[in-house]
Amino acid sequence: MRLRANHSIPEVRARMRNRLLTRTARRKATAVHYKAIAARLGPSVIGFALLLFPVLALAQDTVAPTTGESTLPPRGENAGNYNVVQSWEFGYRFATVGGDDGKYRSDVNYGNGVRLLSSYLTVNSRNGQGRYFDDLSLTTQGLGNDPYQAVTFRIGKNRLYRYEALWRSNAYFNPGLTVAEGEHLENTTYQWQDHDLTLFPQDWFRLRAGYSRTVQNGPALTTEQEFDPLGGVFPLFRDTREEFNEYRVGADIVLKSFHLSVLHRWEYFKDDTTDNLNETEQEAGASGMTVLNGFTRAQPYRGNTPGWLVNLGANYKWIAVNGRFTWAGGRGDFVQNQTAFGVNAVGSAQNVQTIVTGNGDRPVISGDFNFTLFPSSRLSLTNNTSVSNTRMIGNNFYEQFDTATSAVQTLNFQFLGVLLITNSTDLRYRFSPKLDAFVGFRYSDRQIRSTENAAVPGGPFEGISAEQSNQVKAGVAGVSWTPIGNLRVHLETEIGRNSNPFTPISLRNYNVIRSRVEYRKRNYSLGGGYQESYNNNSILITAYSSHSRTYTANGSWTAKPWLSIDGSYSKLHLDTVGGITYFAGSATPTNGESIYISNIHAANLGLRFPLTSRADLYVGYNITKDTGDGRASSVLPTATPAGQLLYSVQTFPLTYQTPLVRFSVKLTSKIRYNIGYQYYGYHEEFGLLSVDQSYRAHTGYTSLLWSF
Repeated sequence: MRLRANHSIPEVRARMRNRLLTRTARRKATAVHYKAIAARLGPSVIGFALLLFPVLALAQDTVAPTTGESTLPPRGENAGNYNVVQSWEFGYRFATVGGDDGKYRSDVNYGNGVRLLSSYLTVNSRNGQGRYFDDLSLTTQGLGNDPYQAVTFRIGKNRLYRYEALWRSNAYFNPGLTVAEGEHLENTTYQWQDHDLTLFPQDWFRLRAGYSRTVQNGPALTTEQEFDPLGGVFPLFRDTREEFNEYRVGADIVLKSFHLSVLHRWEYFKDDTTDNLNETEQEAGASGMTVLNGFTRAQPYRGNTPGWLVNLGANYKWIAVNGRFTWAGGRGDFVQNQTAFGVNAVGSAQNVQTIVTGNGDRPVISGDFNFTLFPSSRLSLTNNTSVSNTRMIGNNFYEQFDTATSAVQTLNFQFLGVLLITNSTDLRYRFSPKLDAFVGFRYSDRQIRSTENAAVPGGPFEGISAEQSNQVKAGVAGVSWTPIGNLRVHLETEIGRNSNPFTPISLRNYNVIRSRVEYRKRNYSLGGGYQESYNNNSILITAYSSHSRTYTANGSWTAKPWLSIDGSYSKLHLDTVGGITYFAGSATPTNGESIYISNIHAANLGLRFPLTSRADLYVGYNITKDTGDGRASSVLPTATPAGQLLYSVQTFPLTYQTPLVRFSVKLTSKIRYNIGYQYYGYHEEFGLLSVDQSYRAHTGYTSLLWSF
């Protein structure tokens, strides 16, 4: 403390002592004041206040677990030099399903069984000087029998280290398209894990290391068509086995106005999936009956991708710059060995062996540089330039040998390259604290080159090289306005033009409008938005256009100190029209239109309030409804068979709704009992090819939440 010339050291000490006495007296008076308020309100009102928190209404809410509710005091309990907060929710989940069980499993997939619904543990040093760690946390969800399980673990010591780990498991079930008649499906399990270690996390120099792993295993069904383009289609059993591993090390330098990050990673991928025929199959094709006596396919793949990532940034008073560079040197080797034998549609014996081999390099280089200038407190200019170059280079051979006819077919692919350069510039000006606007320009140039069969002289595609490029130019503008203190309005638009789109659905002549309005008061908030996008594209082989409109509205209201309500609504309209050419039982192509129309309405509402000082109730409702184009049936009696098929897939009206209710009561100082029920209802007005995937499910749980 620096002394003034006219104050002596004893005087300064006396003033400091008086200030401390004044602060102590204020704290005592405040404590007495709050005790008096508590005595007037009574324990029931205080109990209500302890149970309050904002309602969360999600579009896909789940009735369990009972997150956020603990029987411990908010600050937990102390154990030595650490503070501990923990809770564990054990329970039983039940489900009964009627209708299409496969569709239910692909959407929800909850079943019966005992499980650890959720758990939460934090241990923090009270003075920031723990012996081995200063903070530790562990959270789990759905362990035991849930199809979706997760574990998160974090531990760290100030200025020394920080370690984070995440493990997830997803029981994935996909019944396949209805047109596959049950012969395409997957019943696999995905498992992810990520590990990250940082040394000296609060210092100017940091070291990082990490490891990630993803595994997919499980049975599946697929199909194969043999022995000619009009032959039978046979179901095959698939044993899915895929694995991905990544190792990474890096370092960060963080100074006052400068930061540098460098990361080196190694990625390894392998696929050992196999397909097999379990027994002899006979299938009728367009040209007659085909018999498949045996089929095996092994398709091992090995790939590795080393890579570098560099990020450099600096911030000064009038400029901020940032640059990023990435390089990945992908390398892959694959072999596919397939054998099929049987009888074709005309009764001839068949024994076909197909071998596909190849190796390829896929180097990817990308970088971008952006800077922002601040000429004044009201004006800012931002520019970003990005370059990406992706190449696929290698010798890839497709060879098919027919032992019955000794015929050999060979194809080769050698090179594909994509070069993309983009640039964007934005100018923003703040006219006043309540009004600012921006304008911008976007430009991109993409070039695609390919070479096929260059290494096979005399082949059907000898020396074929192709090159195509396009440029996209777009302008953007927007404004943010606060006409009054609690009302905020945002508007922006984008208009773009593409000189040569690559695919029918690529953006060509497109317009986008976005808007948002928000109004907030002390105990309620209201908001709404509108977005429209229109794309008109015509390429050499066909035409395409799409139009989408999105309307949103949301609101929240704290009606009473113990009651909150949240709700939202959105509508998404989409219509697309494109040209289509098909062969309907004839060698002559037929031209038509591919049309799709969707009108999706989604709404959700959540309400939570305490019933007593020990019990509370939550009620929620979510609904999603696609009204399609308003038709009542997919049948068009006067159409040809091909026209009837196209008409039946133009729209898919359906309704998906899920109301839920949950009751929770505090039994003791450490135990809370919870029970919940949730209904899932999925209804299709008419299914694809008359296949109705509608289902209804009654699910729920009962549990005990134990905090200690």
